[in-house]
Amino acid sequence: MRTSDERVDTWEMVLVHRLFRREYRLAPGLVRAVHDGDKARAATVAEYLADLTNGLHHHHAGEDDLLWPPLLERLDGNASDLVKRMEAQHHALAALLDRVEVLLPVWARTAAATARDELADVLARTSAALDEHLAEEETELLPLVPGRITRAEWDALGRRGRASLPKSPGKAFLFLGGILQEATPEERAEFVRALPPPVRLMWRLAGERIYQRGISRVRGSR
Repeated sequence: MRTSDERVDTWEMVLVHRLFRREYRLAPGLVRAVHDGDKARAATVAEYLADLTNGLHHHHAGEDDLLWPPLLERLDGNASDLVKRMEAQHHALAALLDRVEVLLPVWARTAAATARDELADVLARTSAALDEHLAEEETELLPLVPGRITRAEWDALGRRGRASLPKSPGKAFLFLGGILQEATPEERAEFVRALPPPVRLMWRLAGERIYQRGISRVRGSR
């Protein structure tokens, strides 16, 4: 993970991206599976998707504030155009996420089929736009980070991301567990090691159990 010269390794960013990719791909089907009028189930799914959407907003805000500006200063030509394209994609995604945030409480309150179907359609568009954005970010932009972003700058971005986790242990572990689901053993150990000591201890004692219980509730398997 970390190299001896402390050059930035962007694996943590890719790990977080896997969570957002997977959950937004699943989201339209999760919403469409809720029966018309089932307010309890709609509220459960809507609460999770609201937290997920808030998390993606925070993730993009961190990049907008702490990653794109220094890259723009240190890149030129086609590479700087790439950063500007990332910014434009963030703006387009923000509009979709804002629409999701408008629709979620309406559906949670009514569980109406019309609200459900509109929400599912917007989530599908969000997922498609997110897949396109993350694919380009990972293949074209992240390889430009080592040597241009310092370890201190990258660590500040990571701290900001961890600080944006929900304060409720149950919700925080729902995110942490989701991030770690597709991690290699090495990635998992390194990611957990970087958590604040109290959070790391709680995760090791009960985090996986809390995650499994929470995600089963969201998926409707319990």
